[in-house]
Amino acid sequence: MEPITASAIATLAFTKAFEKTVEKFTEAALVKMDELRKKIWGKLRGNLKAETALVAAEKGSKPDLDRVAAYLQIVLHEEPEFAKEVETLAREIEAGKIVDNSNMTQINQDNVRGWQTQVKGGTVYQGDINIHHAPPNS
Repeated sequence: MEPITASAIATLAFTKAFEKTVEKFTEAALVKMDELRKKIWGKLRGNLKAETALVAAEKGSKPDLDRVAAYLQIVLHEEPEFAKEVETLAREIEAGKIVDNSNMTQINQDNVRGWQTQVKGGTVYQGDINIHHAPPNS
């Protein structure tokens, strides 16, 4: 199992600050998010710059969330036991993601083409794709 990044851990801990993503988690995962956030607060308490970033991240500031992740990365590197604790919590939160298995229905009439795609990440090339290259120089 590969380690979870500090950025992913911080994002999970402060997901509630970015409200539209909260509905994608079970109630148990939301409780664990609070626990993870409190652990991070407890570990970074006393570092004024980190605390400032934590407060702003809780209000939905993405740049400050990135700063929290940077401070967290240092702690994770220096304290393997703490790193193990928060990684375990992060994995439990990830396991509490609600998977959208809803069906997509599309009705095409009159010989019209249509595509439906449910994208979870990565790059999607959809539809008719034509690639034309110039002939090589002789």
